[in-house]
Amino acid sequence: MNADFSLLIKTLLTAPLQTAPNQQIISDGLGLFTYRDFVCRLHRLAGALSHEGVSQGDVVGVMDWDTHRYLECFFAVPMMGAVLHTINIRLSPAQIAYTIDHAEDDVILVHVDFLPLLEEAMAMVDRSVRLFVMRDAPTDQVEISKLDIEGIVSSMMAAAPPVFDFPDFDENLRATCFYTTGTTSDPKGVVYSHRQLVLHTMGILSTFGPMAAGNRLHNHDVYMPITPMFHVHGWGFPYAATMLGLRQIYPGRYQPDKLVQLIDRHGVTFSHCVPTILHMLLTCDAAAEVKLAKWKVVIGGSALPRGLAEAALARGINVFSAYGLSETCPLLTTAHLDPANESDVAARLKAGRPAAMVELRVVDSQMRDVPRDGVSTGEVVVRAPWLTEAYLKNADATAALWHGGYMHTGDVGRIEADGSLMITDRLKDVIKSGGEWISSLTLESIASAVDGVAEVAAIGIPHPKWGERPRLLVVPLEDADAERLPAFITAALEAEIAAGALSKWALPERIDIVAELARTSVGKIDKKRLRAQVTQS
Repeated sequence: MNADFSLLIKTLLTAPLQTAPNQQIISDGLGLFTYRDFVCRLHRLAGALSHEGVSQGDVVGVMDWDTHRYLECFFAVPMMGAVLHTINIRLSPAQIAYTIDHAEDDVILVHVDFLPLLEEAMAMVDRSVRLFVMRDAPTDQVEISKLDIEGIVSSMMAAAPPVFDFPDFDENLRATCFYTTGTTSDPKGVVYSHRQLVLHTMGILSTFGPMAAGNRLHNHDVYMPITPMFHVHGWGFPYAATMLGLRQIYPGRYQPDKLVQLIDRHGVTFSHCVPTILHMLLTCDAAAEVKLAKWKVVIGGSALPRGLAEAALARGINVFSAYGLSETCPLLTTAHLDPANESDVAARLKAGRPAAMVELRVVDSQMRDVPRDGVSTGEVVVRAPWLTEAYLKNADATAALWHGGYMHTGDVGRIEADGSLMITDRLKDVIKSGGEWISSLTLESIASAVDGVAEVAAIGIPHPKWGERPRLLVVPLEDADAERLPAFITAALEAEIAAGALSKWALPERIDIVAELARTSVGKIDKKRLRAQVTQS
């Protein structure tokens, strides 16, 4: 008898197969599958890849919309011992080429929609990569391409045997790989093992499940991701939803009206996204016609502005914050609400309390803990069993990331009296003016609550005397009085100053009305580009 039990991704399927084998996974426009069907498809996908020579340690890249196929790759590829590379389809062709070479992709499964993009990228790829096409229907034509396409994944699966022997192996075997989209010239590779992904899944469930308020995640929820699955495994929730045996909805390509209609049609109760996406959903045409009162939405990627939170709550949406990084799998903290006072907007804006098994500190430049008094700020550093151990082939960046034995998030924050974390800025985004630190997130949150403001970004602009001074870039709502909006925002900021909640030094000297804000490939506001645009204009 062998009592050893490795933490492998395939173990996440044990519970749902026993308790919810007939639960549904719906891929919009593509089909409906029970969990039993889903597992059968995993066997056929692994068998098809194995027949093409994919084996343990090989790297399989994926370029697809958020479909059932992507979920199948989340499981089947690492379960056969290969490494899943979730290719960021929003990167430039040159960046995609870099990640393919750097990750050492052996095979890429690519949806027909991305063949033109991949064709550009492959012209810059040095290594030999085998390409297989995914398509939504057998009648879909594969576009004429310069690429050497070796097969159609659906046909390969149909010809594969119904059973594949998923092996046991070391739980520390690499399972996934993806690339960050920071401000450096080349993206950094982030990798995770089977053990880390299983523990992160358990961390999600043991953090979101026991919460006393109405924002908890439980086995009667209907789940739909609205975070691209190439980005940190869809924040890890597809693994958690599958382990719970939830009804799951995969929306395919993100189109605001369609997403809102799917939420309404399928009774979706739990999703996650960045603030930009939630804003798009609230302001799309379809949002005016549906009820969203049963929808819980975790906001991450960047801070949840007060104005957006209030707009969501007005529609009955149970919106709240969570916090993490690509390098943390990503969960570190989430907001905990008082079940006796769920109307507290401020509680929803906090990054929240540390997740299960997360050790979180706020430290000064000497790695000394700052007081947990709700006022003192410092850098957030963390440890948890699922954090990435190293950047792929990048020893210098790894050493900086783990300096002092803790992972450095690069975020500035403070610990509130209840133990909740409040992020006040990114180290690289904090505005340093006249020797004082001004929180860009505080300015943004106040301005976002002003009527007529759609989006806002606070940035530091070089100043000959004070080093930097804050400037606000504001995108107005369509029907807003854009000419008077800066005055309204100034009045709101001055009211906070008068109340003692904001330093008078933080008042921006200029508020610009703009048509849009530059963004990164995962939808975050790109302040580096905004600063460059403003200083060059």
